[in-house]
Amino acid sequence: MDDQCPDDRVWRTYIETSIRLQTRLDDDLRATAGMSLIDYHVLLLLAEAPDCRMRMGELAARMVFSSSRLTYQVKAMEERGWVLRQQSSADRRVSHAVLTASGFTALRDAGEHHGRTVRELFTNDLDDEELRVLRRVFERVAKRLDG
Repeated sequence: MDDQCPDDRVWRTYIETSIRLQTRLDDDLRATAGMSLIDYHVLLLLAEAPDCRMRMGELAARMVFSSSRLTYQVKAMEERGWVLRQQSSADRRVSHAVLTASGFTALRDAGEHHGRTVRELFTNDLDDEELRVLRRVFERVAKRLDG
């Protein structure tokens, strides 16, 4: 593998490290908070949304989920009392995912430990300039993916 071109090495390092990092973060959240990394991300997106609610289609797009996968995810989170699914009164074809008080508490309780784990596994070893470079790189990639 030493004969790989530099961009192949960068890609392999990124994808393998990204998978390992997400797996470790998911395992840690499951062990400490009883939720998956996906659960955490849904709760975070809803907590940041106006009125802690988001159209299901928008949430699916933000999560990069199919509508059926998001429906399954939200149903599981409804069963835990973290999210409600509400039909729009203005347009009955539209449903919203709404963060509950229990979901907010679960997010808050998991958040401090999760933040420490992210810093421990990822950002603590990076200086401010490296963090700025990573942010610029991923913002550029995200813009290309969105365009």
